[in-house]
Formats: sequence, structure tokens, C-alpha cells
Amino acid sequence: MTRIKRVALNMKNIKIVTDAAKEAARVLERGGVIVYPTDTVYGLGANALNGAAVRRVFAIKGRFTTKPLPVAVARIAMARRIAIVSKSTGRFLAKIWPGAVTVILPCRRKLSLAVGGSNSIGVRQPDHLFTRALFAHINFPITATSANIAGKASANDIQSFLRQFTGKKHKPDLIIDGGKLPRRKPSTVIDLTKEKPAVVRKGAVSVKKIFGLLKNISKRA
Repeated sequence: MTRIKRVALNMKNIKIVTDAAKEAARVLERGGVIVYPTDTVYGLGANALNGAAVRRVFAIKGRFTTKPLPVAVARIAMARRIAIVSKSTGRFLAKIWPGAVTVILPCRRKLSLAVGGSNSIGVRQPDHLFTRALFAHINFPITATSANIAGKASANDIQSFLRQFTGKKHKPDLIIDGGKLPRRKPSTVIDLTKEKPAVVRKGAVSVKKIFGLLKNISKRA
């Protein structure tokens, strides 16, 4: 495997985190792909508004382009640029984000590659120091699919990622090594595109908590 540039983080040193975020931002701005730590597992990140960059993510992951990629945003305002966020949904997101909840929303902007030709898109705001630092230097959503070969286990450390990608043709441009991440469940995925919310995947945040928040918000609507 051709050597990929790797930047090690020290989460206690904000300058190191900031410098790494600036380098990652430069890679993303020129259409590159990064591996980056999140509050769940390592992700494959590219500018979600850049079709060529998103195609690279699909190629690296070996994923069918008809299977949508989730997207990470800096804040609710960024989510509103790419998805339709009602007032009640906005109140829900304010309660549940940042965190390990991916919300499927109707697309506002045409992101045919990222969303696999769908009219909806999965969006979340990760709760991690590096992603916060990264979004201080970019103003676009990034792909948030896990950094692994499609069908293989997700990676919570860089060695696991490298083992899967040894000898592969397609590879990312930069690895942000945040060390071994705590073993956590993936994000909980909830579909808010229909009249009734639907759980697509159970994960780190309990379904009970999510539906409790939704119920309380609907009562106040």
C-alpha cells in the first residue's frame, strides 16, 4: 500500500488539534479524502458538495453508489442548507445534537451522489474535538461514512483501518490519527421524512430517549 500521510493527534494539545484540522481542511478543499476520528468510529471524509470527491469515497470504500452516504455538519444551520428542517425538527436537533444520532431528512439541495439518487439525506453533528476544530476551517458538509471496506467491521483505531486497505488501489490522502477510540455503538439512525418517525438503526443513543424528545416537542408544537 502506498504510504498515506498520517498526522497524530494529542487531544490535550489544542494547537496540535488545530494544526491537524487546518491540514485536513486544505485536503478537503482541494477535493481530497481524509480518515478522521468521530465520537463513534473513524470516518471517511470528503466535501459532500464535490461530486468527484464523493465518487472517491465510494471507490475507497468499495460501496455501491446507490447506497447513500451519511453527511456530517457543523451545526443545524449547515444542515438547513442541504436538507429541509422544519421548526419542530430544528427543536429536536437542538436537543439531540451534537451526538451519535443520524437524522434522515428531505433533501433541499441536489446531492445525487452522496444520497445515492435519493430525495433524502442522513445528517448528523458529531460530538468530537477534532470535528469541531475541522468545521472551524471549512464551510461545507463532509461525508461521514465509516472508514472501512463495505461489509467489513468499522475501525476504532488506525491499524484496523490500514489492515483492511493493504494492497487496495483506492486510498485516502490523509489520516488523522486520534488514537484508539472507545468502543461504542454506531450512531442511532432515525427517519423523519415520513409522517411518523421510524428507527432505521438502533445505536449509541437509546430509541426511548429519542422518541421521548420527539413526543415532548410535538406536544409543544
